[in-house]
Amino acid sequence: MSHCGRYLNLPLTRRSMLMNCANGFGAVALSSLLSSLLASQGFAADNSSRDLHPFAPREPHFPTKVKSIVFLYMDGGVSQVDSFDPKPRLDKDNGKPFAMKIEPTQFNNIGATLASPWKFQNYGQSGIPVSDLFPHVAKHVDKLAVIRSLTSQFPEHTNANYFLHTGHGQQGRPSMGAWVGYGLGSLCNDLPGFIVLNGGLIPPGGLDNFNSGFLPASYQGSTFAASDPPVANIKRLETSAQLQDNKLALLKKLDSRVYDRFGKTDQLEAAISNYELAAKMQTAVPELMEISKESKATQEAYGLEDDFGNTRTFGRICLIARRLVERGVRFIELTCPGGNGDRWDQHAGLRDGHTKNARTVDKPIAALLNDLAERGLLESTLVVWSGEFGRTPFAQGSDGRDHNQYGFSMWMAGGGVKGGITYGATDEFGYKVVENKLEMHDLHATMLHLLGMDHTKLTFRFSGRDMRLTDVHGHVIKDILA
Repeated sequence: MSHCGRYLNLPLTRRSMLMNCANGFGAVALSSLLSSLLASQGFAADNSSRDLHPFAPREPHFPTKVKSIVFLYMDGGVSQVDSFDPKPRLDKDNGKPFAMKIEPTQFNNIGATLASPWKFQNYGQSGIPVSDLFPHVAKHVDKLAVIRSLTSQFPEHTNANYFLHTGHGQQGRPSMGAWVGYGLGSLCNDLPGFIVLNGGLIPPGGLDNFNSGFLPASYQGSTFAASDPPVANIKRLETSAQLQDNKLALLKKLDSRVYDRFGKTDQLEAAISNYELAAKMQTAVPELMEISKESKATQEAYGLEDDFGNTRTFGRICLIARRLVERGVRFIELTCPGGNGDRWDQHAGLRDGHTKNARTVDKPIAALLNDLAERGLLESTLVVWSGEFGRTPFAQGSDGRDHNQYGFSMWMAGGGVKGGITYGATDEFGYKVVENKLEMHDLHATMLHLLGMDHTKLTFRFSGRDMRLTDVHGHVIKDILA
């Protein structure tokens, strides 16, 4: 008989229970034996504290100084040959037919070889060249490990974004931030362990880039807007704190009865922990967003008084990112503001689009690196800067660049990373990797390693096998480790 759906199903009869569970009791014992074996071999994070609370901090696989990751996501794909990978051959061949074999591109509107509109200069004691797009970040080049040999398996934004964020090109896998939360828990009692500071653009592929996938729902990313308040309902609707506490106490009591009756379920556990965390956030978030108490010099450094509105927006979330690091949030992702054309995705209007995007992020990122260093936080924070792929060294049309997954640049800075180095190389045109080719799994393995996690041992049993962020791939990039 059907019903309205507002009532719990009746408990199983004795006969139904025996029919459904006849083969299950042996599996319980086997599961216990396997769990003991896997734990003795170090193939999973310690679950004891996770059973108590999903956000409880857990020990890494090995000692590390790094506690948090700030991922500066450059939506759309920054051109490597216009940023951190200078190619004099492009100046020589500018306007000529491209001299290498051209692979199929996203739009197959192939133009001539296109030199960079920007000049490169050497910076710092390391002498690493950086284009004029990033004059502020360039001053911190001795803190950076510039990687010029990252590749992707996908030339299209949505799949490439899933690959960058989850290690898999299809929808539904856990985001790297969710894996970090699952493996290490949180060092913050009143904020989520995985926060996305949305500057205005959610990546192609949507919120599934920040999802928990098959991991418990508690570990999915929480999206904060750049405005204040950053999340809805941060102010209580009740007339007094006591009234709200009474409601929460009743809710907890009702939840516990359902919990006792039906046992552990991911949805119920996530709901209970989310209710508890939401109540704490009502106090923590307003204080987090109160950046007016930051010094005038700090606000100016982050670009909060810049003439360009997008610089102010990105500067605000960079400053909030530093405040989240101070509070122990494990994984913080920043997305770009809108209004700069089509993100970093300049199929046309390369000079205008890349100039506006660089102006948006350059000053705030430099301020973040400097601020973390001055406060002694850079040693315990890994800062990662990357898009989902790069761009072609030949033109799309006359003044754009198409997608290029065959070789692009990104950088890391902070705890556990050598500063003032470059790693890997593309060919003389900046088209394909010719030295130390890296895949996204290698990036993820290295990020987990710097957090003290062995990527081969951070697993979750799903669909009949032990799943992990790096699947069956990935190697730690040892040459960039301090």
